[in-house]
Amino acid sequence: MKIFKDFSTYNAYIGLCKPLDNDIDIGYYDAPNMLLKSAPVIVDFYRISIKINYADLSADNIKPVNAVFFNSPELAAGWNTAPAYTGMYIQLSKKIIEENRFLFKTYLDYGQHEALYLAEDEVEEINALFKLMFKYYQDEKKHFSLLLSYVNVLVSLVEVFYKRQFSTDPKQYNRVLTGFQQSLIDYYNQPVKQLPNVQYFADKLGVTANYLGDIVKHFTQKSALENIHEFIIKKAEELLAQGTQMNTAEIAYELGFEYPNYFSKFFKKQIGLSPKEYRMQMKNKF
Repeated sequence: MKIFKDFSTYNAYIGLCKPLDNDIDIGYYDAPNMLLKSAPVIVDFYRISIKINYADLSADNIKPVNAVFFNSPELAAGWNTAPAYTGMYIQLSKKIIEENRFLFKTYLDYGQHEALYLAEDEVEEINALFKLMFKYYQDEKKHFSLLLSYVNVLVSLVEVFYKRQFSTDPKQYNRVLTGFQQSLIDYYNQPVKQLPNVQYFADKLGVTANYLGDIVKHFTQKSALENIHEFIIKKAEELLAQGTQMNTAEIAYELGFEYPNYFSKFFKKQIGLSPKEYRMQMKNKF
């Protein structure tokens, strides 16, 4: 599989203009003069692609869409597209992201398969913003701070648009939420050796951890990790309420904690009581 370490080699491969800088690259798509079909490749940087009238010929439904796509390092992606689409792209080095992470949201790590579909007025907003970005990118003075500010505005717009997408098609995203909740139940219906994390459930559902986390947060008002912790606490309360059948250490191991004292600290932080105090409180109620 081909791995592209820099903008120049990738742009040459796909048929894009030569980048003006090694850390940020901004440009417009010219589909008729680009590589329209490719086996999966990996880019070692971040890409934001805004594609208008884009048709994926490998999909079951070839209806053209207006959408924002994301590529992040180590994500393999191939394509087979019709030559009719237009659009623009932003490419950001890992160095730029690491140095300015506070400017960016989690969408850069969503992955190509979690696209943001755009309404016509949203396309117009992004187009207007992109014209300004491209203007300053072409300036020989290279206004990097201003360019990064514009990228931040774009990502903030994406946040607003994603919330709209989550709200206008809740059935699609409720399936992800339901799948997450069921996978959590299934996880504890079998012997466990460690505590589950968000990445585990994202892998189960075939999405990225950031994408799963944002959907869970949108619909439950709590992060995916908070949902996992709440479930673990509920299981712990059930086991502690069963009387003296299991001691604290056994319950800790049953839930996937490596060390019983970590379980005790975790439980007290969430409930305000130690497992022993909680068990005594429950015993005194009866």
